[in-house]
Amino acid sequence: MNFLDNKKTAQFNANCNLNWDQRLVQSPEVQACYQENTGTDLQLIIKLFEQQFFDQFNTRLQSGASEPIYLPASGDCAWHRLLFRQDFISSALHETAHWCIAGLERLKLEDFGYWYNPDGRSARQQKIFEDAEVKPQALEWIFSVACKQRFTLSVDNLDGDSTLASESFAEAVSQQAIDWCRPGRLPGRAALFVEALSAGFNSLNALDAMQYQRHKLN
Repeated sequence: MNFLDNKKTAQFNANCNLNWDQRLVQSPEVQACYQENTGTDLQLIIKLFEQQFFDQFNTRLQSGASEPIYLPASGDCAWHRLLFRQDFISSALHETAHWCIAGLERLKLEDFGYWYNPDGRSARQQKIFEDAEVKPQALEWIFSVACKQRFTLSVDNLDGDSTLASESFAEAVSQQAIDWCRPGRLPGRAALFVEALSAGFNSLNALDAMQYQRHKLN
């Protein structure tokens, strides 16, 4: 998730039917990268999300944003948009994790009603960030296993006091993922997406707790 100003939101609203904003379209590098990835794992992830959730939740997972954001439906766009960075699979899975965790009231709010403290956080601010990111990153990890992608913990703080994941954060993410492997523990939408990803990528062990031992994050 990330905080975007009204101008940025208006830009996405003006391009409701596009999978990327106009500034990115003007970049030949991004255009080439997107074209190379057409029909690949990323496109399958987007397709599976659409098939699983669009009819019931009127929500689409879309690529090409310079910064990720969730935009509820409005007069400018008839469906909700979960926009992730450029064509990064990790960003797609991470934003989907936030969406799967968000309650129904938060799905009515831009970026689920959260404010993002940007890169450059102090150690204290980073601890708050890590506490908030345990569940989304644990779920992203499960999604990653389900679609056979590599998962890496993100501290998202290259310019701050803490640039490496703390041991307590890594352990908390591991324990949360293991807990969600127990029958009936996953949030409802998350369980549906794990099932869809596992079928789409022919993955059999996404809810095997052994996949999420702490040492797997090294």
